[in-house]
Amino acid sequence: MKGTVCRLLSFFVLVLTFSVSFASENEHGATQKPLSEEERIRAEVTEVKDHHLADDYHYIFFSDKEKGEHYGFALPVILFDNGLKIFCASEFHHGEKLVEKEGQFYKLYHGKIYKTDAQGAIKYEGNFPSNEKPWDFSITKNVINIILAAALLLLIFGAMAKSYKKSAVPNGIAKFLEPIVLFVKDDIAIPNIGEKHYKRFMPFLLTVFFFIWGSNLLGLTPLAVNLTGNIAITFALAILTFIITTFSGRQTYWMHIFNPLGSSMPWYAKLPLYILLIPIEVLGIFIKPFSLMIRLFANISAGHTVIIMLLGMISIFKSWFAGPLFFGLTFFTNLIEFLVALLQAYVFTMLSALYFGFAVEEHHETEEAH
Repeated sequence: MKGTVCRLLSFFVLVLTFSVSFASENEHGATQKPLSEEERIRAEVTEVKDHHLADDYHYIFFSDKEKGEHYGFALPVILFDNGLKIFCASEFHHGEKLVEKEGQFYKLYHGKIYKTDAQGAIKYEGNFPSNEKPWDFSITKNVINIILAAALLLLIFGAMAKSYKKSAVPNGIAKFLEPIVLFVKDDIAIPNIGEKHYKRFMPFLLTVFFFIWGSNLLGLTPLAVNLTGNIAITFALAILTFIITTFSGRQTYWMHIFNPLGSSMPWYAKLPLYILLIPIEVLGIFIKPFSLMIRLFANISAGHTVIIMLLGMISIFKSWFAGPLFFGLTFFTNLIEFLVALLQAYVFTMLSALYFGFAVEEHHETEEAH
């Protein structure tokens, strides 16, 4: 590996994950007229909002706009493009410089890495860059926060497990966690899945509940990022629910999808209805995880956006009335976000348990329900 070594990240394991970032891109060649003071502040607020919501190859704590300096640390870039290429994101100098590796040139442009020529030209098709992108497995700030959230979960539940080895009576952190674990078991898993099958789904339900809750809380701290507000993260969580539901489906579950009317009607009478019903039922298989993904992503992203924009209003209006007003609204909204952090973890876990319950429901249970 050439160049500067990311010393602060040497203790992390190499995690292969796709980097997904979302950033607004301006039309190529658009001329910019001079901005007024108010327009400049609005642009800075929007930039802060976009930077917070998007993934990044740098972990920036704060920036000095006047000096053009950023305070934080760069993260490892891992590209697969005619071989594995590993280097530090600091070589991009926040997009100001090209990086050349084995005759290939790479440019960091609007939060994404593109292949370019030696001049760093970015070509456009319409309003979007058309340059080829390498396969990107970089350790971005979202990956760092996933590792941090996972490490905290291992630390907390490891301490809980040790306390139970010493005594059946919970002590320490176990006193706080045991009621929550029992809540997930007694109020989410058993009512939706049933006492016969709930135990095999408990590891996933507990993991996803505490991971989402912990990630949401980390996102409310000044130095963390919008982890569950990244659609790639919510997609990964939703696809796990989809896979578990699909492979846990019993005969009753699949019969309900492909034979929703049962045997109460002759096949020739059901055929016209099945032409309409079966595609709807099959589509429902994919709509369920899609709704999980969008619901978590939209709610968390909206909350973070509102908080940042309210703080930005203080700088935009600059008055003795607006300052306390928007600060109070921001504080109140932040308190609500603590509730939303728990609520979204509950909703995702509860709906996942409900889908698992549909998948493992037995025939006699279905008849009793009717």
